[in-house]
Amino acid sequence: MRGAFRVVAPLFAASSAVSSRLSPALAPFLPRNPPSPLRRLFSALPPMSNHSPAATPPSAAVSLLESSSFEKQFDDFRVQLEESGNVRERIRAVVMELEAAVRLMHSSLLLVHHTAPNSEVLDKARAQIEVLKGVFHKLTDILRECPGQYYRYHGDWRSETQTSVSLIAFLHWLETGNLLVHAEAEKKLGLDNSEFGLDIEDYLIGLCFMSNELPRYVVNQVTAGNYDCPRKVLMFLTDLHAAFRMLNLRNDFLRKKFDGMKYDLRRVEEVYYDVKIRGLGPGDSIQEQNTQA
Repeated sequence: MRGAFRVVAPLFAASSAVSSRLSPALAPFLPRNPPSPLRRLFSALPPMSNHSPAATPPSAAVSLLESSSFEKQFDDFRVQLEESGNVRERIRAVVMELEAAVRLMHSSLLLVHHTAPNSEVLDKARAQIEVLKGVFHKLTDILRECPGQYYRYHGDWRSETQTSVSLIAFLHWLETGNLLVHAEAEKKLGLDNSEFGLDIEDYLIGLCFMSNELPRYVVNQVTAGNYDCPRKVLMFLTDLHAAFRMLNLRNDFLRKKFDGMKYDLRRVEEVYYDVKIRGLGPGDSIQEQNTQA
């Protein structure tokens, strides 16, 4: 304290000396009680910090609210993802049954490439249609629990649906020689357009898959002595290809499968041409005899 007084005392003396030298004319302009150097010295010091606990700033309160909203949102996401995962597991279990039924039906229809279509072969393949219908009913029951989510899970059974349509359409052609239309395909699979329908693209892709089987079928039938088969298949594929031409297809998987149909048509045309020029078709020998006569 004494040291501080020694430092401040000369300041008092200097201030009184300066004020004594000032002219009396400047006295009115000077403050009556000028601040002392000691007061100026302590006023320049920063105020002492308050040691009382500080209040939470508004920005921190906002961040806490945002953090709680983030947690609530992502907790909802977690619940939705878990529910979706459970639905997918149930769908995969049913799709495995669908795959098994499709394999059995495909293996049954493969026999028509080696022998003439008979009732035993067709009945064995036809029996799997009822199995497919029951499996699709199970998928319908699962999707009924989550309405509006058809296309969210559609990819899980899309490939199997396309294969099912191709096999049913091939079987229908073997039985009737006509095309299986979309409404009939839905009916055979037990699908309802209002809840669980047959997607149009899946139906069209299934028809493209069916056309891939026809060239092989024609070759094997000609080898077995059925020389009228190329003509029938050629007429059917020509009409089907012309019908597909009416569609404005984009550059996607369906367009690629349709482009493959023209190669199937060309292969059948080659077989039909060979049968025709050799005179093996029905009526060709009679026409040839009339020409020679």
